[in-house]
Amino acid sequence: MNEVTPIKKGRKYDQVLEGARAVFMADGYEGASVDAIARSAGVSKATLYSYFTDKKLLFMEVAKTECSVQIRETGDLLVDDAAPRETLYKAGRRITGFIISDFGQSIFRMCVAESDRFPELGREFFRTGPAVFRGRMVEYLQSAVERGELAIDDVALAADQFIELCHATLFVEMVFNVRDSVTEEEAERVVSGAVETFLARYGTGG
Repeated sequence: MNEVTPIKKGRKYDQVLEGARAVFMADGYEGASVDAIARSAGVSKATLYSYFTDKKLLFMEVAKTECSVQIRETGDLLVDDAAPRETLYKAGRRITGFIISDFGQSIFRMCVAESDRFPELGREFFRTGPAVFRGRMVEYLQSAVERGELAIDDVALAADQFIELCHATLFVEMVFNVRDSVTEEEAERVVSGAVETFLARYGTGG
């Protein structure tokens, strides 16, 4: 397995990442050139290469950084003092919102498209993104079980099930270009259905 090269951070690190994000979103991984990224970031190519030795590493860091922000914000909603229905609904809206966003779709498509050339991209993205959120979801569900709010034997499986319920219909249709947008009503339908289905299986009625 290929190792992921450590990133050297410095004064213009965030500036480089923001410029790269804009170019990758506009042109995709293949279409994004180092020259265009440097112009967008307002830095020289030498400065860019001082942080990232190649475009692959830069894209991986952009994807990880964006996903980490989304996961941290969504994970912050998984608090112990709120009822499961409210907590799961708020988290579900954030999950669905990210996976159907332009950036979320771009990350997924690029990871799949580049999987043969550098499979470590997908593995590293999963390890630092979805796997982190899954762990936070497991912790929340376990706490809810201990408080008597949910009845779950396998919290890891239940966490995966809830996340997949929030992917229902919309994610697949967008990936396969069946649709290119989602209305507020459609997102509400999917998330509300996910919460109700989950609580019908694991709720205690309390």
